[in-house]
Amino acid sequence: MNSKEIAFIAGGCFWCTEAVVQRLKGVIQVDSGYMGGFIKNPAYREVCAGTTGHTEGIRVEFDSNLISYRELLTVFFATHDPTTLNRQQNDIGTQYRSSIFYTTEEQKIIASSLIKELQNSTFEDPIVTELLPEVPFYRAEEEHRNYYNDNEQQPYCSYIISPKIQKLKQNFKHLLNTI
Repeated sequence: MNSKEIAFIAGGCFWCTEAVVQRLKGVIQVDSGYMGGFIKNPAYREVCAGTTGHTEGIRVEFDSNLISYRELLTVFFATHDPTTLNRQQNDIGTQYRSSIFYTTEEQKIIASSLIKELQNSTFEDPIVTELLPEVPFYRAEEEHRNYYNDNEQQPYCSYIISPKIQKLKQNFKHLLNTI
């Protein structure tokens, strides 16, 4: 049985989501990019302007024998705020919305179930994460790939992404890649 799966998630800035997911066991590859808009091959400048309808997201290839889709989404929900519409911290606009683009009916069921569970147990405000079928993914420009790992000392990385990494290390040690 093939244990490789693909997931598409958007939790605000793709630099943040990429940095978190890269540290999880079973993650084979993470690509930052754009989804959910109405033009083909958008550029970062266009997406940031909020004129294309895209959200910054990531494509995750993972081994479901090492990390389940549900575990991946649990980390996703714990490391961004799924209750703020079109915003993550100082990043404001539809390009920073929280979204899950499912690739199978099973992924849709898992995501929907987890959202309901978290809404009842963890979050006081309504979860506004979109749950949508997969749409075309457009890979981001080279300078946006592996951003945190290449720019950890940059102020945005230090103040916004590093705390997410610390939260990941504190709360999800059992899911961290040990390599």
